[in-house]
Amino acid sequence: MSSKFGPDNTVDENFGLEYKPDKVVKVIKKDGSLENFNVQKVIDAVGKSAYRALTKFTDEEKRHICQTVIDKVNELGEQEIPIQIMHNIVESALEDVKPIVAKSYRDYRNYKQDFVRMMDDVYKKSQSIMYIGDKENANTDSALVSTKRSLIFNQFNKELYQKFFMTTEEIQACRDGYLYVHDMSARRDTMNCCLFNVAEVLSGGFEMGNIWYNEPKTLDVAFDVIGDIVLSAASQQYGGFTVPEVDKILEPYAEKSYKRNVEKYTKLGVDGETAEAQALADVKKEFEQGFQGWEYKFNTVASSRGDYPFITVTAGIGTGRFAKLATITMLNVRRKGQGKKECKKPVLFPKIVFLYDENLHGPGKELEDVFEAGVECSAKTMYPDWLSLTGKGYIASMYKQYGKVISPMGCRAFLSPWYERGGMHPADEADSPVFVGRFNIGVVSLHLPMILAKSRQENKDFYEVLDYYLNLIRQLHIRTYAYLGEMRASTNTLAYCEGGLLWGQMQPHSKQAD
Repeated sequence: MSSKFGPDNTVDENFGLEYKPDKVVKVIKKDGSLENFNVQKVIDAVGKSAYRALTKFTDEEKRHICQTVIDKVNELGEQEIPIQIMHNIVESALEDVKPIVAKSYRDYRNYKQDFVRMMDDVYKKSQSIMYIGDKENANTDSALVSTKRSLIFNQFNKELYQKFFMTTEEIQACRDGYLYVHDMSARRDTMNCCLFNVAEVLSGGFEMGNIWYNEPKTLDVAFDVIGDIVLSAASQQYGGFTVPEVDKILEPYAEKSYKRNVEKYTKLGVDGETAEAQALADVKKEFEQGFQGWEYKFNTVASSRGDYPFITVTAGIGTGRFAKLATITMLNVRRKGQGKKECKKPVLFPKIVFLYDENLHGPGKELEDVFEAGVECSAKTMYPDWLSLTGKGYIASMYKQYGKVISPMGCRAFLSPWYERGGMHPADEADSPVFVGRFNIGVVSLHLPMILAKSRQENKDFYEVLDYYLNLIRQLHIRTYAYLGEMRASTNTLAYCEGGLLWGQMQPHSKQAD
């Protein structure tokens, strides 16, 4: 590609651009050296910026950018141009074509100065973490070496997110307090909260860490394997990790243990009634030890993120014998607490959410004993949380219409419906929503009182100002969706390859958006 620019009518054979053969443009670099600057270098530079902005230029757009650069250079009439001015020329050309790429170009060309500032901020924060600690997240013990490392990386990742992902308008809205983007330290890497489909992962076996796990054949093994699944999968995301309706997940494995134990005692010559009673007692013991094991594991074993994942389980509407036993035992284990005999106290994780159905729970109802166990646990420990499925509101309406439970992701967030065939809207009356196996990609909070005050101060309609900030959030989520969609399924194989998430039977090399 020629490096000669000019106003005459000579046409470049590759781009069809005008240049002057007897004029060679040289760029003065910051160190004072000179370098030829040609059209191909323009194309390379803007192409890299477009890639970082997750977009591409058409040939016509490339031609327009290059011609604009040539015209600007010709106007200057100089043979040697400072690099800063050349950058400004290219940036101006990009603004005409794709402003989002112009921002990417501007951000990247200033990266050296920005990195100096960023690293200084990270260093100051790292010193604070190393010697003082960090109390931003109660689930992270900043006294641990592994947690310190994670917190320092998170601070660096947060700086990168603000610099290279957020727009100027978004950053300003956050600085002014109108928006708060949660979890900036992790949003470039992975997804947020989820409702993980543990039953699908267990079914037929699965692969984790290059090791094949057969589907459990007993309840105690199911508890161990589920604990491993939860810690492994939760470490590949941030936010809450929920195992929905855990009583129904454990029920078939309790049935397997019961039948196995009955067969074992029968072979030993024990009469049928005694064998069944002892087998049931063994299953109860497995439930107690399993739930106790979860409480120890989830509150003492930090994930690879350096924190204790916010794990939630929901239960309470399983009507089978072992589903009821699972919920009652889980509540009793939580009520009794863990620790030394004389000073036991309830643990934090897994957070228990009781699914309340007025048609199943209460005096004389099918699950009266399960309800009583929940009330007794609440009276002693302030656990579980109660989620009404038959009252009023969105959660109850979905349960009444479709029989589908919307478990909370962590403790607060609830998914909007996604229909099996229609997507965001039902294809027909027979279409049914899916909730288990889904997730969100991040949270942004709005400061409504400040937005109201801003609208009054500027004499604008409140909803006009609100729409501005809502659109900022919408565009941020759209970019996040596109960005994460380019990542490979191998980033979280349990979720994307082993069935933990909806349509999660992908090949490791496939993109998450496929």
